[in-house]
Amino acid sequence: MNTNADLLNSLKIDRNAPKRGGRKPDDRRKWWIIAGVAAVLVLTAIAYAVLGNRVTAVQTLEVEAAQGSGGAAATPGAVLDASGYIVARRIATVSSQVTGRVSKVLIEEGQQVTAGQVMATLDPIDANAQQELASAQVNAAAAQAGAIEAQLRDATANAARLSTLAGQQLVSRAQADQAIAQRDALRAQLNAIRRNTNVASAQLRIANRGVDHTVVRAPFSGVVIAKAAQPGEIVSPLSAGGGYTRTGIGTIVDMDSLEVEVEVGENFIGRVREGMPTETILNAYPDWKIPGHVIAVIPTADRGKATIKVRVSLDSRDTRVVPDMGARVSFFERAAPAGQPQAKPSVLVPQSAIVKRGSQSVAFVLTDGKANQTSVSTGRTIGDDIEVTAGLKAGDELILQPPETLKDGQRVQKSPDPKEPEEQ
Repeated sequence: MNTNADLLNSLKIDRNAPKRGGRKPDDRRKWWIIAGVAAVLVLTAIAYAVLGNRVTAVQTLEVEAAQGSGGAAATPGAVLDASGYIVARRIATVSSQVTGRVSKVLIEEGQQVTAGQVMATLDPIDANAQQELASAQVNAAAAQAGAIEAQLRDATANAARLSTLAGQQLVSRAQADQAIAQRDALRAQLNAIRRNTNVASAQLRIANRGVDHTVVRAPFSGVVIAKAAQPGEIVSPLSAGGGYTRTGIGTIVDMDSLEVEVEVGENFIGRVREGMPTETILNAYPDWKIPGHVIAVIPTADRGKATIKVRVSLDSRDTRVVPDMGARVSFFERAAPAGQPQAKPSVLVPQSAIVKRGSQSVAFVLTDGKANQTSVSTGRTIGDDIEVTAGLKAGDELILQPPETLKDGQRVQKSPDPKEPEEQ
């Protein structure tokens, strides 16, 4: 009978028997793997969406924006803009050549004067006295010379007569020699008096100049811009060290010699050449454009300001232009001769704005909140800047120091920190 043994066998568990309504262990593991992969894909999509919409803060600069005196050009078509002042090449503070008291002042500020016109006169009393003394000395020397000439004529005749008589042995030879010696002495005395007469004449000429120096005349034609002396004051060509001695009568300016003097930064002086055309705009008349050209580049630099002076002419003369006016000068390239292509316009940008992407030089321009990558062609390097001959134009908002992670079309915004860009 299968009693106890059968009962025990019926209670055994068959490990290999399939479970009712269950799954095999391999199937359950497979589903866990599928769920993990799906989660990773979802997280990757979310991260890509977040990173793709990330906003990068950047620092920008408008291409060809004015950068101060001697900076890049702000005028369309100009290669350089610089600020300066109107100066006069001929300006003089007119003074007397002698010290004296002013008797008349014949000028006023704003008055037109011509070369040689009398501006003032000094008290001529002392000069007149010196002139009268010199004239008297000349007259005395002339009178003395006349007396000696008369004596010389008599002595010459006496010497000739006695020499003849001595030859005939009618008088002694000693008497003839004495007459000849007296004649020669008078002749020497006459020569000395004539020399004294010449000296007295020279002193008279000097005295006449002294009288002429009491009249102050304009050295050239111009406009009086300052009146420095009044009647009764003492003027001197040299400062006496006191507060009551003037060193000039007035200051005149030759308005035909007005030009512009600008200071160009050392980094940009290579773009300025003698003879290149210019356009000057006065601060007082911003709508008036005065044509001109570069006269010269002064061959010395200001160590403190790192600038070089440039002289610019004004081809148009007008009474509105006065010395010390503020002005802005735009420098232009010369027009190409007929038959030759015009030079392509270029801009000057910081070198940090040009980066390499592969083998190309590119720049990023901010447009509608996005960084647009553009290929550029570069030229000369001037200091910390570089010339861009193609790819950028005036008015473009250029991104400075673009990070390596910046991509074309990526959303950006202007950095609140002017020192360096940062990512948000």
